[in-house]
Amino acid sequence: MNKPTIMQTIKGVLAAFIGVQSDNNRKIDFEQGSLTTYIIAGLIFTVLFVSVLIFIVSKIVGN
Repeated sequence: MNKPTIMQTIKGVLAAFIGVQSDNNRKIDFEQGSLTTYIIAGLIFTVLFVSVLIFIVSKIVGN
């Protein structure tokens, strides 16, 4: 078993983030991937998502 590449990790996190990850890919992520890597990637994408939402709302509201 090979460790997932950075792009595979990002793809897995994004798919899980929006809820479209297949069961097979989820199993591969849990079996081959590092928990720490997925936690860090999840935190980074969560911060980016919240930042983008704050930016969009501030532009719409005009502040």
